[in-house]
Amino acid sequence: MKVAVLFSGGKDSTLAAFCCLYSGWDVVLVSMHSGEGSMMFHHPNVEYCKMLAKAMNLPHIEVKTSNDDELADLKSALSKLNVDAVATGAIESEYQKQRIDRICEELGVRSFSPIWRKNKELMLQELQGYFEIYVVALAADGLDESMLGRKFDASFSAEMKRKSPSASPVFEGGEGETFVANAPFFGKRVEVGAWEKEWKGTSGAAHIKSAKLI
Repeated sequence: MKVAVLFSGGKDSTLAAFCCLYSGWDVVLVSMHSGEGSMMFHHPNVEYCKMLAKAMNLPHIEVKTSNDDELADLKSALSKLNVDAVATGAIESEYQKQRIDRICEELGVRSFSPIWRKNKELMLQELQGYFEIYVVALAADGLDESMLGRKFDASFSAEMKRKSPSASPVFEGGEGETFVANAPFFGKRVEVGAWEKEWKGTSGAAHIKSAKLI
């Protein structure tokens, strides 16, 4: 089965890609370049998805779009790929899942969300135990700029729980975004050379300024 994985470079879409590969499916990564205000697609450092695709040795499609046209542009791109299914890293967002489900129904392909409503503690253990993940955006009371660009590991999660107890540990409520630099199924690792951070009020982002495959 050929599957298009909606891929942002973050932990959830990377885990979804792994689930598809583990199932023995042929995977093509599809990355949406939307505006910063997109409710559908992860934004920080999406330009490095091409490098991640090379690290995984997987085919990769980039779709440039505006927030107003992103669903129509995604549907158009998917219609040209001749896939049997579309997979996402949605965990609890009905907003995202319902829109992808509708596109898949219109295209006559299966919609697959391998980590949908998965146990959060179990998922955290898997991600932090096997993936090298960095925090690239935060938006929650109590968090600060010093937490940007850090590894998303057990130490980070413990600090986040102390500083912002109500925040989702897997960022499902929009509290943060991540970038996966390495995972067991990668052929190469992304080494981040430098970050550029910005912070305003209770939110901020860490932009990758340089990176290479090693």
